[in-house]
Amino acid sequence: MGQEINASAFDADDFTRFHQKLSQETQYLTDLIKQGRCSQKPPVAGFEIEAWLIDDTMQACANNATFLKNLNDPLAFPELAKFNIELNSIPQTLANNVFSKLHQDLTATWEKACAHAQALNNHILIIGTLPTLKASAMSLKNMSDMNRYRILNAQILKVRGKPIHLDIGGVEHLKFDHNDVMLESATTSLQLHTQIPLDQAHHFYNASIIASAALVAICANAPYLFGKNLWHESRIPLFEQAIETGGYGGSARGPLKRVSFGSGYARATIMECFQENLEHFPILLPELFSDPIENLEHLRLHNGTIWRWNRPLVGFDEDHTPHIRIEHRTPSAGPTIIDSIANAAFYYGLSKDLCDEIMTTGIHLDFAQAKDNFYQAARYGLDSHIVWFDGEKHGLQKLLQSDLIARARKGLQSLAIASADIDTYLGIIEQRITNKQTGSQWQRQFMQQPQATLQSMTQAYLAHQYSEIPVSQWELY
Repeated sequence: MGQEINASAFDADDFTRFHQKLSQETQYLTDLIKQGRCSQKPPVAGFEIEAWLIDDTMQACANNATFLKNLNDPLAFPELAKFNIELNSIPQTLANNVFSKLHQDLTATWEKACAHAQALNNHILIIGTLPTLKASAMSLKNMSDMNRYRILNAQILKVRGKPIHLDIGGVEHLKFDHNDVMLESATTSLQLHTQIPLDQAHHFYNASIIASAALVAICANAPYLFGKNLWHESRIPLFEQAIETGGYGGSARGPLKRVSFGSGYARATIMECFQENLEHFPILLPELFSDPIENLEHLRLHNGTIWRWNRPLVGFDEDHTPHIRIEHRTPSAGPTIIDSIANAAFYYGLSKDLCDEIMTTGIHLDFAQAKDNFYQAARYGLDSHIVWFDGEKHGLQKLLQSDLIARARKGLQSLAIASADIDTYLGIIEQRITNKQTGSQWQRQFMQQPQATLQSMTQAYLAHQYSEIPVSQWELY
């Protein structure tokens, strides 16, 4: 949920001063973008992968402080809960054998992390939601010891004025109230970043929105929450409800949500998202910085408290030229490292092809339809039906086979990705579609066996994860 802050409390003056600085920085970024002064570097890829620390009984283990201290890796960070961690990649130019490089780097980090976890009698699990998770673990005693999380919790509850209400209807129905934001920690994801040339940024953002339905389905890995069989990707409604607050002038169920699919496409510039941040979302973390306006500290901090499933970010090149990144947040974590890299390859390829088409012939899918496609795909996975560019409804599994895989391949080829990388990683996605076996589907199939329990399923999942065999080939045992 973002960077740490120094202050542990704020007063009304802090909010006023922060808003002033946020307004100034928003105008400054507007001017930069109008003048074309943001980076035009070729695309760069990177990602964050969130994971669980669990014990031998497959229960969440609130041990990230000790684990991270022992690991001592600049690519590893704490998350909201003490039983979650985040592993980051080193950004790579999106060309040549980029996926082999990302795979090699992540594997090295992963193996080191697993060894340190095992030294603490823990395991690392990459999965959308921990199937064995107990509601009792969602308590403030298990919140990571960071000012950011404590203040976000207090501010979100203050804005809401009432407890968090969880109500997810899937195969089964989960409904209860909770008194803090810790439910968000039950959602662990693969967050894909693309630094994109300024003149393409809003087109790539729109392409990512359209690609979201296919990604959330093919990466689905979160069917179980607190013992209930819900959506193929239950992270989506869980995250949206876990920190649900509206924008200015609205209640918690106002027209603009802090976690959402967004309010529409970017029509002319990616700046529209940052302007919406300023105009529609109350400040949650009014940390004041003395840095020059060029660092955009207040704008970036505020943007980090608004969780669109596709979110534009501002960063800086090595020469401090500001750049735009698009963060794609829909995929679940896992099931394996090689699956994660394959998911990334499919996303980058499909989004690049859609972006090229948008720049050439415009957008061929209404935003409302792209949004509906996304929630259908999150709920029903590869069994979902979505409306595509021809205005017709298609079974998503067949659409992937007939069109979207080819688009992803074409997009990767246009980026000059090595053919061996394209064949390897898209081949994993193709096999997953052919076998109709995502992480979510494997979990549900396992639970249909006699005497299967969520604990035995998670143990089998962990064993498969260590094997590095793609989920499409997992057996039930």
